[in-house]
Amino acid sequence: MVVVGIVVAMAINLALPAVSPLMAALVLGAIVGNCGISTVTLAPGLGFAARRLLRVGIVLLGVQLAVPDVLKLGLPVLLLVLATVIVTFFSTQWFGRRLGLSRDRTLLVATGFSICGAAAVAAVDGVTDSDEEDVMTAISLVTLYGCLAIVALPVAQTFLNLPEESFGIWAGASVHEVAQVVATAEVVGSAALATAVVVKLTRVVLLAPLIAGIGFWQRRTAQAAGGKKPPLVPLFVGGFLVMMALRSLNLVPADLLAPLKLAQTVLFTAAMFGMGAAVRLHALLRTGWSGLAVGMLSTVLIMLISLGGVLALS
Repeated sequence: MVVVGIVVAMAINLALPAVSPLMAALVLGAIVGNCGISTVTLAPGLGFAARRLLRVGIVLLGVQLAVPDVLKLGLPVLLLVLATVIVTFFSTQWFGRRLGLSRDRTLLVATGFSICGAAAVAAVDGVTDSDEEDVMTAISLVTLYGCLAIVALPVAQTFLNLPEESFGIWAGASVHEVAQVVATAEVVGSAALATAVVVKLTRVVLLAPLIAGIGFWQRRTAQAAGGKKPPLVPLFVGGFLVMMALRSLNLVPADLLAPLKLAQTVLFTAAMFGMGAAVRLHALLRTGWSGLAVGMLSTVLIMLISLGGVLALS
């Protein structure tokens, strides 16, 4: 079933490039999980895809990151990205607490919106072991508001008329998913796209220290409660850092980059299908306006902070 989901999701992406295979797989999985099809016998495979395959995909994500490319952005842009991530992460948690979301759900939403969408949500779930409903709510919100950003930023560009590189910085620093960043920036031009991808992947680099920080906090909480302590840095995050180091040292052959990127996309697509199949729409509806409000506030905040920084740098 997961293989079928991957094939259909990739086909949808070929027919409609604005729809990433990850988004398509998530929706397809949700349809399977909510249309009356029994998933009992499929549960082991779906769970394996949602957990194990996603973590392998996160490891391969490190291959896309080369430290020299990040450093070429310059200190002002790097500081803008860092400030945007930090302010969005902590402000989103404040929004969530004020609007009554649970601690785990708020943490997942904050991570997904500030770093890199569904992959970040899944990475945090690896050190918090949150409920499936919390994970799926966070992923659904990231998907919803990321799709809206694909439309909103190019429309805003018609009024702002930013240089392509400046628009690329804005898109890369504010849009949630890597695929959503690509769909947003390529409308404006190739220079915007190239800049946006590097800026976005710079945000992805911050996933590792964030997960380490959350893991440290979880260990202290578990120790105080006398429970089992989670690992400080999950194995897949270590793998992510190793792959990034190999790419930065030019130890990954250039002809392997495209196949590895395709493998990463396939793994993420499989994981999104598995996660989507675990979605129960009636449970998501219980989130109500509070989850939607937190997502909206977080999205508006990250767009305004990053736009302000871009205008200051222009």
